[in-house]
Amino acid sequence: MEYKIVGDTLPVVICNLQDGESMITERGSMSWMSPNMRMETTSNGGLGKALGRMFAGEALFQNRYTAVNGNGMIAFASSFPGCIRAFEVTPGNEVIVQKSGFLASETSIELSVFFQKKIGSGLFGGEGFIMQRLSGHGTAFLEFDGYVVEYNLQQGQEIVIDTGYLAAMDGTCSIEIQSVPGVKNALFGGEGLFNTVITGPGRVYLQTMPIGHVAGAISPYLISSK
Repeated sequence: MEYKIVGDTLPVVICNLQDGESMITERGSMSWMSPNMRMETTSNGGLGKALGRMFAGEALFQNRYTAVNGNGMIAFASSFPGCIRAFEVTPGNEVIVQKSGFLASETSIELSVFFQKKIGSGLFGGEGFIMQRLSGHGTAFLEFDGYVVEYNLQQGQEIVIDTGYLAAMDGTCSIEIQSVPGVKNALFGGEGLFNTVITGPGRVYLQTMPIGHVAGAISPYLISSK
């Protein structure tokens, strides 16, 4: 499989497949394709894995696209202004990604739900509580909201993130939800009650325009216009 990512704020990844090669997507992200691409809807691993993907914010079923009777082409476009990144997943090199961040991948990639260790704090931590784990071997395409800033954390190094700005991280990183210290800070600081703390080693991908924050910013104007 060969691919090319084009576009700036509304990108698309165009994949060229050899005869018999397949790709999967979970949210009807196919934008255009050659006529010899065959689609098949599948639970891809049984009901248990399908329910796990749904709990992580993705669809219950996946669409598998296969090039038949020759080479094929298929394109997957982003659903929100931002960027598409390609990740090479290998055993021991897993990727943890935000809910709904998965766009498409080779069929050798497996998606499963990723829970934080401290469920009690996670229940109040917002978007960062439930994420997706990408494992297996192959190329996966993820879409992020806005521009992406990367940090390579060393062993034990931490970064504190406002909930929603975490887009993805290496599977070697650990994640924890912490309450904002001080009652006055939590109630009047305007930054929410919880922060996400990522500890290295590993690479962290932060997005500058979380869709949840954008929705919250424009909702007062939508209500007032009615």
